[in-house]
Amino acid sequence: MNIIDWLFNPWVIAFVVISIIAGNIAALKYSAKVKLDYLDKRKSDLDKLNELSEQQSNADQIQQNKEEKSDKTKAE
Repeated sequence: MNIIDWLFNPWVIAFVVISIIAGNIAALKYSAKVKLDYLDKRKSDLDKLNELSEQQSNADQIQQNKEEKSDKTKAE
């Protein structure tokens, strides 16, 4: 059996085609994951900014409550 007969064997052709398809699918999954990781990171940055904003507003409310309490004690 020479090399040409072996290369054109249907089993060899099927194996090569399936290997190429599997490799392409793996590459697409990897590239999609990279893009999604970027979007997730961007989303988490927005979440961090929202948390910081919320913490700042909470700190402002606490400060206002302290000022109101001190004003009430001065009025008495």
